[in-house]
Amino acid sequence: MPVQQAYIEGIGLWAPRLAGWDAARAILRGAAPAPCTPAPRPSPSLLAATERRRAPDTVCVALEVAASACAGAALEPRTLPSVFASTYGELPVTDYMCATLAATPALLSPTKFHNSVHNAAAGYWAIATGCLEPYTALAAHEDTFGAGLLTAAAHASTEDRPVLYVAYDIEARGAVATMAVAHSVLGAALVLAPHATPRSVARLSLDTAPARGDRATLPRPENAALVAGSALAESIVLFEALADGTARAIVQSLGPRLRLDIRIEPS
Repeated sequence: MPVQQAYIEGIGLWAPRLAGWDAARAILRGAAPAPCTPAPRPSPSLLAATERRRAPDTVCVALEVAASACAGAALEPRTLPSVFASTYGELPVTDYMCATLAATPALLSPTKFHNSVHNAAAGYWAIATGCLEPYTALAAHEDTFGAGLLTAAAHASTEDRPVLYVAYDIEARGAVATMAVAHSVLGAALVLAPHATPRSVARLSLDTAPARGDRATLPRPENAALVAGSALAESIVLFEALADGTARAIVQSLGPRLRLDIRIEPS
């Protein structure tokens, strides 16, 4: 028996060459070419103009995919508990904070400071949607996507209600870029429900197992190239499977000793 089961009700995806799930679905299954020119960063309409100007790129990408997933599920965002997962958080702001504290600490921007916390995207989401439901913000380095997915599925099962899962990372800048493997932008979101509904896209069966040297399942090379350098690049294989619309088994990493086995079955 799987550890968890969940039904996908809504999907959001954004990368510079996969700008939105509707376009990405055709590209990932090979039915349309990827654009040569990267799309501009999203500017989520959920945010008021003032907040939109202050919001860092992680927030803009996270809110874009979160809103898309909720729209696909036909659920009000303010009704959903959520899990927000990011490998590194807002790396450009982290670099700014470190550089400013080292050189001119008295000039540290309060706005930059409040955007540096790891739960910034979840906080902006709560403000923008008026959501008072609980949220979890997590990071698990290279295993962030799998850890977040398992956490969200567990919440949906134990709470017996739909849960929004959002994963996002952007490129590193400055000195941090010499240490963090983050050279591209990727945001992904799923609305996970504990039971099938007429809007269910697929069923996920999740199980954990000892890693024993297993590697995460790789997407097709042409799809891997579209998100190369992203800290969440491993996750694109799940969206490739959803785009294909066929049953598939994939593996995501959960750490040096544990893996996440995922069985995807179209509804």
